[in-house]
Amino acid sequence: MRDERYIEIPGSKTHELPPLLVHSAAEHAPAEEAADLAAVMSEAEDMLAASDVDEVILEKRRFDLALQLTAQYRGLLSHWLWGESVLEWIRQCEITFECEATLRKLLHPDVWPHASRASFVTLLMEKAVPTHGVALEKAVGLRLTFRQPPPINCFSNQFLFYLNSTVADSAYQAWSHLVPQAPTLFPPERFHFEVMNIGN
Repeated sequence: MRDERYIEIPGSKTHELPPLLVHSAAEHAPAEEAADLAAVMSEAEDMLAASDVDEVILEKRRFDLALQLTAQYRGLLSHWLWGESVLEWIRQCEITFECEATLRKLLHPDVWPHASRASFVTLLMEKAVPTHGVALEKAVGLRLTFRQPPPINCFSNQFLFYLNSTVADSAYQAWSHLVPQAPTLFPPERFHFEVMNIGN
């Protein structure tokens, strides 16, 4: 009995999709790390409540908070880069689908990226692609929100600590649910592809 969530693909052939080329966050040079820390120091200072503690302790708290903000930004960059990689992979998959008669009719042409392409994101999740802690829906949501990764000084501390996850999740959910009916999913056993990490 066929699972109704999946689209029926004629035949039994396993279709080869293009490799997913994942661009990982580049290792920052010490000068870039120092610049990132300097950019968030004033944000960290704004977050600390007025206190009569010793200036040395206050400076340590400010520095620790700036380190946390910088780590949050690095996580955001990692997610954005994964989202960029996934959207580029979807474009490549569309070309593959267009070249195979069996697959051609499965995709509806529309303004790109059409919400029905969320089926590719689901395929990645069902194939258990190793993401090393990156949530694919959040990654794609961040990429849909930001065309380019903004520099660290564009973000408020509230965004880095509290909002980036909800903004990314909301963007993905809004995009993926624009399809009038539930998206038809691709049966994972009918597709094969490699995942390759590419350093920047």
